Amino acid sequence: MANINAKMVGDLKKQTGAGLMDCKKALVEADGDVDKAIKILREKGLSAAAKKADRIAADGLVDIMKDGDVTAMVEVNTETDFVAKNATFQEFVKGLLRTVITNRPADIEALNACKFDGTDYTVEETVKDKIFTIGEKISVRRFVVVEGTTSTYIHGTGVTGVIVKFVADDAAVNNEGFAEFAKNIALQIAAYPTPYLNREAVPANVVEDEKAVITNQMKNDPKMANKPAKVLEGIVMGKLGKFYEENCLLDKEYVKDDSMKVKQYVASCAKAFGGNIEVVGFERFEKGEGIEKRQDNLDEEVAKMLAK
Repeated sequence: MANINAKMVGDLKKQTGAGLMDCKKALVEADGDVDKAIKILREKGLSAAAKKADRIAADGLVDIMKDGDVTAMVEVNTETDFVAKNATFQEFVKGLLRTVITNRPADIEALNACKFDGTDYTVEETVKDKIFTIGEKISVRRFVVVEGTTSTYIHGTGVTGVIVKFVADDAAVNNEGFAEFAKNIALQIAAYPTPYLNREAVPANVVEDEKAVITNQMKNDPKMANKPAKVLEGIVMGKLGKFYEENCLLDKEYVKDDSMKVKQYVASCAKAFGGNIEVVGFERFEKGEGIEKRQDNLDEEVAKMLAK
């Protein structure tokens, strides 16, 4: 029996694009014959994995894991929701979260170079092996790590994930009502997404652009033509307040009681708990957000069918 070494496996991987484990198996089956191993991989369809790179993966799932005061969230994309519901794929995502928490990589490139949880293979190699096993393009799109006091929420089967971070004293955190309060804030973020935490978080250029839009709207409104400048300024500020209410978490109406803002709900709970609570940040991932999904052209499909 031929001695299969790491260099042989690595070289075969470079030639075929197949996963390391599949390359090793093929070399063992071929008794070290590289050409035969390539043929085996081709026959199994494993060397065609590179073709999957151009496919669009806009499905998948978002998942979250918490370990002590460290919380991680990841989005992994697939081509279909069928794969996202697969138990093997879901366990792969859990392993990815454990890898993120253990290594705290700076970005996706660094994550890809990490050893996948419990294995000697990198994340990149493990992803490729999953592609070959499952038969769909799989893409680790993004992740985030948050430290401190957090609450999380996952909507549906990984459609939307939320991590919200708090700074709170012991009186608040140790109160039996804190967990429900924190979960409600996470639910708010999932249900009504906002780009900013509060008014202070809105960039100055965004505020100025919004003021310009409002001002131009009034200039084009005949009813506003003869209004005094002070009145117009007051209208601009009023409409800017509406902008904050729509785009800032703490200024938005509270999802379970629209008679109060989120910041009022936070204050009322802090008072009830006899402590101090501050919402200091949040992360929200929505599966496939911003990914251009494939648009199938029915006419083209029919034409292709008739041409056969």
